[in-house]
Parts: sequence; C-alpha cells; structure tokens
Amino acid sequence: MRIKFLLTVLFISVIGFAQSSQSVNDYKAVIVPLKYDFLKSENQYRMATISKGNLTKAGFQAFYANEELPAELSDRCQLLYMDVIKDSGFLVTKLFVELKDCYGKVVYTSEVGKSKEKDYEAAYRESLNMAFVSVNGLHYKYSGKTIAPNTKAGMITAAPVAVAATVATQPAVTPTPVADVADPNLLYAQPTDNGFQLIDKTPKVVMKLLKTSRPDSFIAIKDGVQGTLNAKDNQWFFEYYQNDKLVSEKVSVKF
Repeated sequence: MRIKFLLTVLFISVIGFAQSSQSVNDYKAVIVPLKYDFLKSENQYRMATISKGNLTKAGFQAFYANEELPAELSDRCQLLYMDVIKDSGFLVTKLFVELKDCYGKVVYTSEVGKSKEKDYEAAYRESLNMAFVSVNGLHYKYSGKTIAPNTKAGMITAAPVAVAATVATQPAVTPTPVADVADPNLLYAQPTDNGFQLIDKTPKVVMKLLKTSRPDSFIAIKDGVQGTLNAKDNQWFFEYYQNDKLVSEKVSVKF
C-alpha cells in the first residue's frame, strides 16, 4: 500500500513538472532585458548577448527589451520575459533563468548553473551557460495556442457563471482613450483590488492607480508622488503639483 502511494505521488509530480515545462510552448517569443539586477551596466560581461544567443539556440524567438517587435508580436501577453537571478553561494557563483508571463508570474525556472571561477566575467558566463542546459532540455516549439486576456499561464480560469455574476454586479471600467501600441513608452494596466497597476515591458511597476467615482479619472502614485491620471482629448495625463505648480505629463496606457 505504501509503495502504491509513493508511486502515485511520483506520477503526479512528474506530470506536474511536465505540464509546467510544456507551458513555455504557448508563448511566441522571449524578451531579454539589457541589464540584470546583479549587474552594474547594460550588457555587462555580454550577459544580454549570451542570453539571447542561448534562447535562439534553444529554439525561441528572442528580442532585446529595446528592440522593435514585429506586428505579429504586438500582444505582450503572447510573450515571455526573461530574468537571470543570482543565488547566494560561498566561493561559488550560482545563476538561474526565470521566464515570466506578462503578469510577472513565473512560468519556468531553470536548473541552477554553477561556477567556481574567480573572475566575475568567466564565472557569470559559465553559470549562465550551465543554467541554459535545462532550458535546452525543454525542446521548445510554439504550440500555436492563443492565450486569453487576463488568463495566467498554468492557472485555471474562473467558471463562466461566476465571472458573469461578478460583471453583472460590478461592471468593469473601460477607459476611453485608445492606446498607441507603437509608443515605446507604452504602459500596460494590470487589475488590482482597488484599481490598476501600470507596468512597462520589462515588466516593472511604474504607477499605481486607485479607482474614483469616475471611469476617466484615477488617483495615481508614481515614484512616491501622488496625483491623478485623467483622460483628456483621447489621451491620459498624469497630473500633480510640484513647488505649487501643476505639472501635466502625457502617459500612454493600454487597459
């Protein structure tokens, strides 16, 4: 009986791992940042270059965060966003790769690559290349699936009846300005309990919005500065006071 139980647990674990690994196949391409948190400058030690090269080798379409994307990749939720994390280690450099969806949810985490090299550049390169051995093992191939909006990879969506009930009692806010998807500074709105958070393509949270009684106006907080985000002339403007003077900044947002 005990053996049967252990085999069942092992089987479920293997299936769960396989599903997690296969989920990367639902995404069209990967965005590579030019700088990771543990580095001091963009593409230091050519880490961004090595990342993109390894992704291409693993079968992915890969683009730097500052590259202009093809029209067929305009939906950012069809993309994965790469990050490299430095793990703590005594006399050993440890790095691993994370692939996240447009909501910042981790879709895949690689094995940890290790290096005992004392030179930073050599250690980082060796560790990253070793981490990519497990990424190569995914045998990535785009599945052709379309990820529904507001559906996180690997999560079960709510039952249609429950969604319908929520919408009926609390209508979703649909702001009027139309986003310019060609704007390199375009921000993307993610729903929160009290409003939205606006993220860039990194993805990094740039601004937090709190709902008001008007669908075209939000309380906005950016870099510790509180103001309002208002829709005017088919555009959004972040307005706040600085030295007793009203400042108005145009913001491109896709809800």
